[in-house]
Amino acid sequence: MTITATRQGHVRKPLSFFIGGAWTAPSSASTIEVRDSATEEVFLTVAEAQSTDVERAVAAAREAFDKGLWPRMSPQERAVYLNKIADAWASRSEALADTWASESGVLRSMSIHSAKGVADVFRYYAGLADTFAWQEKHTSGGTQAALLVREPVGVVAAIIPWNAPHSLMSYKAAAALIAGCTVILKASPEAPAAPYFLAEICEEIGLPPGVINVLTADREVSELLVRNPGVDKVSFTGSTAAGRKIASICGERIARVTLELGGKSPAVILDDYDIGKAAASIARTAPLMTGQVCSSLTRIIIDDKRHDDFVDALSAAFSAVKVGDPFDATSQMGPLAMGRQRDRVEGLIAQAKAEGSRLATGGGRPAHLNRGYFIEPTVFADVDNNSTIAREEIFGPVLSVIRASSEAHAIALANDTIYGLNSSVFTNDPERAYSVGRQLRAGTVGHNGFKSDFNIAFGGFKQSGLGREGGVEGLHPYLETKTMIFETAPAAAR
Repeated sequence: MTITATRQGHVRKPLSFFIGGAWTAPSSASTIEVRDSATEEVFLTVAEAQSTDVERAVAAAREAFDKGLWPRMSPQERAVYLNKIADAWASRSEALADTWASESGVLRSMSIHSAKGVADVFRYYAGLADTFAWQEKHTSGGTQAALLVREPVGVVAAIIPWNAPHSLMSYKAAAALIAGCTVILKASPEAPAAPYFLAEICEEIGLPPGVINVLTADREVSELLVRNPGVDKVSFTGSTAAGRKIASICGERIARVTLELGGKSPAVILDDYDIGKAAASIARTAPLMTGQVCSSLTRIIIDDKRHDDFVDALSAAFSAVKVGDPFDATSQMGPLAMGRQRDRVEGLIAQAKAEGSRLATGGGRPAHLNRGYFIEPTVFADVDNNSTIAREEIFGPVLSVIRASSEAHAIALANDTIYGLNSSVFTNDPERAYSVGRQLRAGTVGHNGFKSDFNIAFGGFKQSGLGREGGVEGLHPYLETKTMIFETAPAAAR
């Protein structure tokens, strides 16, 4: 089958940048072509930022923070704008669904709900205006009045990935805005639409100039943004390799930084849990975004005696997933986002075979699709936890099944990784789930399935990142804490 339909981008001014509250012409004629992941055709072309554009965006954000009203407004005043942003996302539902499916290969049947998710994030952070402790009363030395005050960190560079740009953009931007920060959103070259939609909304609602600025840049120019001394904080979601570089740059100038990086998340299946139920659960969630999810459960660890039966069950369930056009309502998994991502996944599959892992199902391109960046649902058995496929984040629908000799061995295998983003424990006993979960070095532990909740907190241990996003925990990185001690208490401290 050939997918020939050409989907068009809905961005209104793709050849401009949103800087200082207005759409501005780029400093050069350089552009970026965004390809539809299912058709391989260009469906959107956007301006590519250069160093001059980055300087202009930082200057606008700096002006808005240093001299503008935004950081000097009360949280309740800022919340009014966040709620307006949330309301405006309803009109972007179709556009966001179309562009996300085209950019990243996500099923449109899933992506149609994405605008509501963005709106909910902005409403959540608007609600913190009335519930968060922006300042706390204390006593210093037993007699003197004191305050613990939380103030905005300053100008934030928010660097957005291509797999879920709208969601990750909203958690960064909404938290930064309610804190009183000003923001430069650096859109991904592969998926720039969602930040552009937010810029359109900011213009529509009259957000003060310079509070949100949007541009698209590739890595070299993006690094200039990270290095710019006018940026107080960098919030980055992406690969661990890029995160290491960003952290080192921020370390050189003591800039604040939040990193949400890669994962190689384990699912530990204990001996009391039904292997058919476990296989069905994992096969149901592994196709999410074609496996292009940093927290996906890709290392399945099971007792040695049940390994083969589990591999058979998982292979049967996963191979039954229907791969096809993400705009087809009957598809259960779409393509990978881009050609280079498929090349990487195919390279790692070949390496897994060469290193001795047993291919149980998949491993190639679907025979019925001769266009688009598609890959089959793939399962490897008898995977050595030290092999490349068990160590490196694949970012595709490739699962590794690993043998464990005992519960303690399973926990040790789960923790034997540089990552620590997500995990899961499959057991009928909630006490065992708690006990094993407390031993797993991961930012999230799910019980009997892939689970994650940004409304509580999301982030990782070890090289999966620094800091947390979502919930109240996700607000703290955008704030500085100030201690004020008074000889005579002002009204605020009484």
